[in-house]
Amino acid sequence: MSNIESATTRPLSTGSAIPRLGLGVWQVADGHECEQAVRWALEAGYRLIDTAQAYRNEDSVGRAIRDSGVPREEIFLTTKFYPGNRDPLHEARESVRRLGVDYVDLYLVHWPQGGPTWAWPGMEAAYDAGLARAIGVSNFSVHDLAALRAVAQVAPAVNQVQLSPFEYRRGLIDTYEAAGVVMQSYSPLGTGRHLGDATVTRIAGRYTRSPAQVLIRWAIQKNLSVLPKSVHHDRILTNAQVFDFALDDAAMGELDGLDETGATTEALAAGRKWWR
Repeated sequence: MSNIESATTRPLSTGSAIPRLGLGVWQVADGHECEQAVRWALEAGYRLIDTAQAYRNEDSVGRAIRDSGVPREEIFLTTKFYPGNRDPLHEARESVRRLGVDYVDLYLVHWPQGGPTWAWPGMEAAYDAGLARAIGVSNFSVHDLAALRAVAQVAPAVNQVQLSPFEYRRGLIDTYEAAGVVMQSYSPLGTGRHLGDATVTRIAGRYTRSPAQVLIRWAIQKNLSVLPKSVHHDRILTNAQVFDFALDDAAMGELDGLDETGATTEALAAGRKWWR
């Protein structure tokens, strides 16, 4: 296993490091369910927790972090600006208030509603105010990156996109990585639909691993940061057990061949944008 494949963090352009594995809490209900999932993840050794203003569970994430006993400085905390609002700086203040922290480690524009550049000055203001130690984007295409880089004073550190063997957006990944932007995968399990694929299950059997572990491990070996979501204790535990094995070239090639995007430079499939 190479150092890149086994490392548990990746450096960011800001000089800090982002964990290669984290817990996503999209569609996790605010309250006990969310608090329990975050607590289990932290107990299992996860050090990246990813939430968003649009998820409406920042309060629960913050309570779980405070109750975990894990020092704040050991946790990499991400939230995202909801672009249906107009002021990223104000919303960052509200997020850190709900989370009960002084700062977030990463603050992302959740999607490029209204265009890729208008929110960036407010994102930079949140960064300058110390509310976010790094800023970035989510669901941004190659064209969005070009527009953003033309006006940005602070470069985006991360682009969070749905990535998996089935959504292996090679053109997008290669362009962002060449620009020094870390690519991060959300919904790497396809919200569960990829777990029963014949190729994935065959490889999982060969390695005596779960299909989820194979999909997460693929992302890690592609040098991505990856955010599997679960509210089940056993799955949170097993999803974290991905740094003690490596997929060989043959397995990686089989998984690469599942791509349904045509190595696109787009962040989403045609017709999948949910904003105007």
